[in-house]
Amino acid sequence: MNDTLTGPQMPMTMEEPAAPVEVDAVSFQEAFGEPLLTTLNLETWTSGENLAGLYTRLASEVDAALRQESQVREAIRAQVFPRLGAWEGAPACAGVYQATEAALERVHRGLLFNGGVEACDGTQQVHDTLPLTIFQVGVSLVSYSGSQGAWMHRLFRRDLRMAGSDPIEEALTLLERREQRGGLNQESQRDARSELARRGIMAYAERAILLQKSNAVWRMGHGNPMPYELLTGSGNLDLMVEATKVLYQLLLDHQKFVFVPSEPSERLLLTIGYALNPLEFAIVDSMTERMRRMIEHGHYRWRLTVDTGGLTPDQWIRRFWQAVGPEVVIGVYRARPLSPPQVFYAHKDHAYEAALVAMADSVLQEVRGFPMLIDLADSVCRATFGGILDGSVQTAYADVNAPFQFLSERATRRV
Repeated sequence: MNDTLTGPQMPMTMEEPAAPVEVDAVSFQEAFGEPLLTTLNLETWTSGENLAGLYTRLASEVDAALRQESQVREAIRAQVFPRLGAWEGAPACAGVYQATEAALERVHRGLLFNGGVEACDGTQQVHDTLPLTIFQVGVSLVSYSGSQGAWMHRLFRRDLRMAGSDPIEEALTLLERREQRGGLNQESQRDARSELARRGIMAYAERAILLQKSNAVWRMGHGNPMPYELLTGSGNLDLMVEATKVLYQLLLDHQKFVFVPSEPSERLLLTIGYALNPLEFAIVDSMTERMRRMIEHGHYRWRLTVDTGGLTPDQWIRRFWQAVGPEVVIGVYRARPLSPPQVFYAHKDHAYEAALVAMADSVLQEVRGFPMLIDLADSVCRATFGGILDGSVQTAYADVNAPFQFLSERATRRV
């Protein structure tokens, strides 16, 4: 497929602040166009009846922002694109490329519509009550040839699982453990076990199913292939080790993968993406520096129960980073004139083809410009697993004459 692309022309090292940046009075005014004290003065607020005035201000701000964005776009195309491949640490394939309609049509016929690409996506539901928290993870695998699969697992969390002879000791232990958790239906950094169940296991399952259950030539995933919750284990280093074993095979052995996130955190990449014309894509950087920053924020001092061949957790993850980071590249593409750009991840030796696969699937959605196969996987997942948890849990509580009293306030709004 490389003969359908026209030449590289575009990275930069994108540093993330290690700590929150101070927002002083000057920087606030620069960003929002008014002093903070003006914002805090309720006399400057508009009453709800004056909607016409609100719209006039809104239209003015949108127009000014888009005119400025257009000027920046031209500067990026003229000054940044030609230098992408020249930045220190840039992958050999870095640059801007123009795909053709003919190339996308060959992907449609040769891969997408005959089942050569399978996409995976997951969904999770949490039913959180004081006596019991239930985590449900569902994952689906789909292709356009009609084949699909779905897998589901539930975790039942109780803060105390014991039947001792001392009820006072049990009560004190229960109080201590619940004090360490967040509120009902609220995420909390203190609650590592819930974070593990909520994010880490689903991220692992999506990638393991792509590796072990898919028979397609190309595997399409949702999000970053190596998210923070897997590189750090979400509080459990056994998960980190098992996840990196899967990622070794998927990313380095299989290689023909493309991951597309829904809302990437890097606005710099999106800015580059908005400077692209339709059917253009840019390969910007490798994952080396990004992985290093994620690993430096992780904690690798806990004990392991899985075999690492004598390596410490820190040695294991750093070996993974050194092996995988330079091999995985990050880029951005734009499918249609009306659609926003999308970030993608791919193996460096198959990055051109990966961009074409993602783009060929995205042009099927004129406005979204996002891979329709991922949307299909999401729809199948939600249709299969979306409504079964709450109904079955409420029935179970009703069967023991406790239908409502353990539900949170937000949960009872739907009753």
